[in-house]
Amino acid sequence: MRALETIGLKALRQIDPETAHGLALKALNMGLGPRGGPVTTPRLKTTVAGLNLPNPIGLAAGFDKNATALHALAKTGFGFLEVGAATPRAQEGNPKPRLYRLTKDQAAINRFGFNNEGMEAIVSRLENRPKDAVIGLNLGANKDSADKSSDFAKVLTRCAATVDFATVNVSSPNTEKLRDLQGKAALAALLANVMDARAALPMQIPVFLKIAPDLTADEIAEVAEVANASGIDAIIATNTTLDRNGLHGPHSGEMGGLSGQPLFEKSTRVMAQIAGLTTLPIIGVGGVGSADQAYQKIRAGASAVQLYTALVYGGISLAGDIATGLDTLLVRDGFANVADAVGYVGSVSVMLMKEGMSLQIKWTQFFSQSVMILSFVGVFITVYAMYYFFSKAKTTPLIQ
Repeated sequence: MRALETIGLKALRQIDPETAHGLALKALNMGLGPRGGPVTTPRLKTTVAGLNLPNPIGLAAGFDKNATALHALAKTGFGFLEVGAATPRAQEGNPKPRLYRLTKDQAAINRFGFNNEGMEAIVSRLENRPKDAVIGLNLGANKDSADKSSDFAKVLTRCAATVDFATVNVSSPNTEKLRDLQGKAALAALLANVMDARAALPMQIPVFLKIAPDLTADEIAEVAEVANASGIDAIIATNTTLDRNGLHGPHSGEMGGLSGQPLFEKSTRVMAQIAGLTTLPIIGVGGVGSADQAYQKIRAGASAVQLYTALVYGGISLAGDIATGLDTLLVRDGFANVADAVGYVGSVSVMLMKEGMSLQIKWTQFFSQSVMILSFVGVFITVYAMYYFFSKAKTTPLIQ
């Protein structure tokens, strides 16, 4: 199967990216993909926002926009799936071409613009979903909607009974004025509307918020403040970026959101910053293409991760490979489970020091080396303090 997948990937990369994407979904539905189901071990099993996951490796929204390959995807190595984005009404999205490969950068640029068949078509497929999979829906807004905020609540109300979680996506750069909804007042009003809609549901499901990587430190703090007060259940960090620094190839200047390897450091930095400002679970997205990168996200504060663009270059089997590799890393470092490995202490400092000092080392290396250095510093300070107070005690009379 792996040899066939490798041949298929090479063939698909010779044709238009969006056409190739459609053919990949058809191939999955024909049975040309992994069939063993999610990779799992006692170490990989975890719970995020009340959802029991066989492993913390998820499929990011956008790969299966219209929920057409649910049964095939449930047989792959992913621990959970997110489909969509779904909008109240079907829409074509932005004009083609709107998807570009950046092969040298192991990246992609898209400006789809929430193209989808609408919530009615999508919910009809979700009603026949595999029941043993964890499946979420990315909520979107129609481009021509006069009230984009209300669109999210509409899709949630219509589709909630068919999914395990829903994500409020205010961070796509390809729908005009959508990112404006990340402002403090607008975001608070939007989430209040969505949470009111959830409260009216017969059975309430977890609601996540997906944020952009292009936020300033102050904006991240505001998002965290609103999220903490809103009652949502988790934050997905992050969506695609508008940044184009360091890219190669003829399509690097195309408009749209950049995903893939160039996004890894930036998205991890934003994720680490927001992890330090909330107790909500974080799902890390952006540039995950290996077990080591998934592990770095987890060590920086993610309870789970998602990927999409890496599948263009590594194939759908990559999900199982990453889960298996993550299990090996957990064993290596002595963690009994994924939850024990989640940590954000010092994450922001790590990112700032790596950037400021131009350090080309991995997060895991940086954390372990930092801990060793800080331990030595702590021992030195303790010994010095003991010496100081012992000397002081010898020279100071007990009774003045």
